[in-house]
Amino acid sequence: MKTILQISDTHFGTETAPVVKAMEAHVHEHGADLLVLSGDITQRARCEQFAAAREFIERLETLGIPSRLIVPGNHDIPLFNLPLRFLAPYANYRRHLGKNLEPVFESDDMLVIGLNTTHPRRHKDGLVTARQIEAVYERLQRSDPRKLKIVVAHQPFGLMELSDVYNLQHGAAQALARWADAGLDIVMGGHIHLPYVLPLKPQYPDLSREIWTIQAGTALSHRVRGTSPNSFNRLQLELGQSKRVKVERWDFQDDAFVLATHFMLEWPIL
Repeated sequence: MKTILQISDTHFGTETAPVVKAMEAHVHEHGADLLVLSGDITQRARCEQFAAAREFIERLETLGIPSRLIVPGNHDIPLFNLPLRFLAPYANYRRHLGKNLEPVFESDDMLVIGLNTTHPRRHKDGLVTARQIEAVYERLQRSDPRKLKIVVAHQPFGLMELSDVYNLQHGAAQALARWADAGLDIVMGGHIHLPYVLPLKPQYPDLSREIWTIQAGTALSHRVRGTSPNSFNRLQLELGQSKRVKVERWDFQDDAFVLATHFMLEWPIL
C-alpha cells in the first residue's frame, strides 16, 4: 500500500509552532511515500520564508517521506516587490524549492502531475492554459491505465460552496473534459483553506468518467477559515482489480493531529 501526504497553504511566515511540531510528530509516527504540497508555501514569497519552508520539508524527508511534489501558489509570487514580481516572479521559489514549477512523480502505482496555475499578472486567479491541457492529456495517455492518475494545482477545480465560485480555475471545464478522456482519477488543490472531497460529474455532467477533487485545508498557518482547524489529507492507495483510495482528513486538536473523517474512492481499471 502506497501513501500520499497532502498539505497545502502552509503560508510560512504565519506558521504556528505547535502545529508544525504536531505535523512532524505525525510524520515521524506514520511516514508516507510522497509529500504533495499544493501551493501557498509562503505568505509573501520572501527568502526567509522559503528557507523556513525548505527546512521543514527536509525535516519531513528525514522523518519518513522520501519523495516530494510541490507546486507554487499565488502567495509564492512577491506581492509588494513589484520589480521582482514582474521581472523574476519565481526567483525565490526556485532558489529554495527547485527550478521545476511543474514537477511530475511517477512510480509503479501512480502518476502525479504538478501544474503551475499562477501568473504574476493575476493576483489570485488560477488558469489552466491550452498548452497545459494538452501536455497533461498526452502524459496521462502514455501512462499505464492501472496506475492512479492525479493532477495537482493550487486553485480548485470544483466547489463545495457557491461563494467560492470566483476561486475556480479558469479553464477548469475544458481541462477536466480532456483529462477525463485520458483516464484522470483525482485533482488535488488548496487555495481556499477549506478541506473537502467531492465527485466532479455533478458539477461537470459531460465528463466521460468520474473525477474526484481532493482539497486540503490550511496545514500550518494561523490563517484558518472559519471553524475549519489546521488539517491535511492522507491518501492510501490499493491497486488490484480496481483502483481504490482511502482519503483521510487529519485535524489539529489539543496539540496533535487526529483522524477526523475518511472517504473511500474507487474506479474500475479499463
